[in-house]
Amino acid sequence: MSSIEDNKIIARRWLELINEHRIEDICSMTAPSWRMHGGAPGLSPGSDGVRELFGAIGPIDQKWTIEDVIAEGDKVVVRATNTCVQESFFGIPGRGRRQTFTAIFIHSIADGKIIETWRNADDLGRVLQLGARIEPETLE
Repeated sequence: MSSIEDNKIIARRWLELINEHRIEDICSMTAPSWRMHGGAPGLSPGSDGVRELFGAIGPIDQKWTIEDVIAEGDKVVVRATNTCVQESFFGIPGRGRRQTFTAIFIHSIADGKIIETWRNADDLGRVLQLGARIEPETLE
């Protein structure tokens, strides 16, 4: 059984490994049944899902900065800021623009492995930084 402090270390390490582009090391931290909620839809469970997630993200230069880590029981909440340059996001070309957005990850951790991840990020803010515009529907 992992302690709350051990679980915090695991959650921090997960984002550090993303910064380092070490996908296989992230896979080793996830349980075979791992699922992500709020990420790319239809991901397979476990390591295959991790690989699919990063395949869907595509080429990216990113840096996660951890702002807060809060834990209770088997859950760890990480609030972080990402600064990145990505080829495209939700089909909107990146055009080399640097984006900065916040995200919250909640990890459920058991026996030293992440078994489930919930993601909530400012994706709207990202698409607006890329130049997307929101227009109200015109009623005829």
